[in-house]
Amino acid sequence: MNQASSEPGLGPGDPTTGAALIDDSRPIFQQIAERVEGDILDETLKEESQVPSTNEFAAFYRINPATAAKGINLLVDEGILYKRRGIGMFVAPGAREAVLKKRREQFYEQYVRPLTIEARKLGIDGTQLAGLIQRSAVDTEGSMAP
Repeated sequence: MNQASSEPGLGPGDPTTGAALIDDSRPIFQQIAERVEGDILDETLKEESQVPSTNEFAAFYRINPATAAKGINLLVDEGILYKRRGIGMFVAPGAREAVLKKRREQFYEQYVRPLTIEARKLGIDGTQLAGLIQRSAVDTEGSMAP
């Protein structure tokens, strides 16, 4: 079982080795950026709060600091984080809303569009699809963590 790090932005770790769990199927720098985004979404990292340094990410995830920096710089390029010279990286004002907007668009592209395309192939109209989604929401509501 995974245990969560108490350090914002560092995510889950392996309790036996202390190493962070990384998904080998996707670029590590992208996973770093997504974990920081997740902490912004759940407000573990609030606007204007400092983000762990690239060296802290590198040590925690046992990765090259350049890889950690690449993930952080993605978020800087998107305006989600900003640099304070000599101090570190911080969560930008409006970052949570920017991440929500980005993730909702990704959700639409990755899940909703393929779902509606498959529904059309199966002869399921919009009303029927909405009913199936509602049924699924009811079925999974009890199993979802608050």
